Amino acid sequence: MDPVRDIEVINLELALADLTQIEGCIAQRVRKKAKTNKDAQTELALLERLSAILNEGKTVRQANLTLEEAALVKPLGLLTGKPVIYAANVSEDDLATGNQWVERVKEIAAEEGAGTIMVSAQVESELVELSPEEGADFLQSLGVECAGLSSLIKATYQLLGLRTYLTTGPTESRAWTIRAGMKAPEAAGVIHSDFQRGFIRAETIAYKDLVTAGSMTAAKEKGLVRSEGKDYVVQEGDVMLFRFNV
Repeated sequence: MDPVRDIEVINLELALADLTQIEGCIAQRVRKKAKTNKDAQTELALLERLSAILNEGKTVRQANLTLEEAALVKPLGLLTGKPVIYAANVSEDDLATGNQWVERVKEIAAEEGAGTIMVSAQVESELVELSPEEGADFLQSLGVECAGLSSLIKATYQLLGLRTYLTTGPTESRAWTIRAGMKAPEAAGVIHSDFQRGFIRAETIAYKDLVTAGSMTAAKEKGLVRSEGKDYVVQEGDVMLFRFNV
């Protein structure tokens, strides 16, 4: 077992794929245009810089691209430029504390600006067979609060700048995924474009406050429900009632 070697192998394969993509782009399109086009000259210089970085054994993530440069190469879908989380699969005994290999993976991740999550495939397979209550007791006995896969999902959402808000009605309750920083009308548009087009306001309450109150009616009586307008930035776990008119 050598996770450091595994990381090196994976990153090498991804870097080779990126190099092939970049070199193909240079040969087929950019170099020819660069003879007469200043934008193509800028793109060529950037691609040649990325090619050199990859040949040094580094990733596109380590190139510190500006927003303009990142937008320029986005159509290439470079694999080593994407955000990364390393999932360290550990034994049941190491899930709470980790081990020397996890620490080494964390060091490598820190150098790349990546994240690290500990997951135990052994524990996850056992949790599938347990009820939520039994699963919680099992995790507590191991010294952890939540399962590795749950931690991985949360870390992934954070890394990608995603947020969750909740809607509920007579027939269903649902969680919706939006990007951090979205305002209420944009979040409403994720459900249906008419919600955004005719947005009036959003009656909003934090999920924990709603649970504590016991119902939306009780929450309103306690003054916990807020009326938010078009400039409100949706927060993680918001429960929202959209008022709209089209």
